[in-house]
Amino acid sequence: MIEVKDLTKSFDGRTVLHGVNATFETGKTNLIIGQSGSGKTVLMKSLVGLIRPEEGQILFDGRNLLTMKDEEIKNLRKEIGMLFQGSALFDSETVLGNVMFPLMMFTRTSRAEMRDRAMFCLERVNLKGAERKYPSEISGGMQKRVAIARAIALNPKYLFCDEPNSGLDPKTSILIDELLSDITHEYNITTVINTHDMNSVLGIGENIIFINKGHREWVGDMTQIYNTSNQALNDFVFATRLFQEVREYVAEHGTIEQREKHNK
Repeated sequence: MIEVKDLTKSFDGRTVLHGVNATFETGKTNLIIGQSGSGKTVLMKSLVGLIRPEEGQILFDGRNLLTMKDEEIKNLRKEIGMLFQGSALFDSETVLGNVMFPLMMFTRTSRAEMRDRAMFCLERVNLKGAERKYPSEISGGMQKRVAIARAIALNPKYLFCDEPNSGLDPKTSILIDELLSDITHEYNITTVINTHDMNSVLGIGENIIFINKGHREWVGDMTQIYNTSNQALNDFVFATRLFQEVREYVAEHGTIEQREKHNK
């Protein structure tokens, strides 16, 4: 479990996070949502130690990240898996090499053991047989699955995902959501997902934190989000949902102008 207590962060005198409190539960998919500029990315970067807040606490099972010494932070990072927005794979490495990378960085096991672990992770994300390919030789969805395999290679207690469905088609996005949800429950991971994708929110949102103008305004799950009385959340959820539905319709049927040209 990760607990955030009274977290405050400012840039150039402008407060971006206003005393945020939140709990990210173990064995659940915890989603951070909010409009661009709401502070959710700053919150995520604070959780992984990329940004240091001025006030508050970030507790990893009771251990405060903000008071840790360098060696303690190094040890904590061995317990963390990261899934970046653009997958962030090494182009010059094979799929297998990419998944083995954190094992080579943080473990002292034999190369054979590292390879076995990497192959296990690739099989878990249904990529057996792709280990010799390079990132440029596989699809965006497969690249994302390689990134997930790499993120779980060290058997992390905490998994952070930044816009995991960015750039993916709706069908592939659902597969990634289901995979992240399955892995979270199977390995009892504290998974934190920063997302704009309302399909993810309504599909796997077990614990949803809504950030608005730097404040935590609402907490609930995917069933409760439909009945919220929070107007800012309603505006965000249903406006975003409508936009996605329109985008999917246009992708399938084309714009009015395109259809008119086709009919001529």
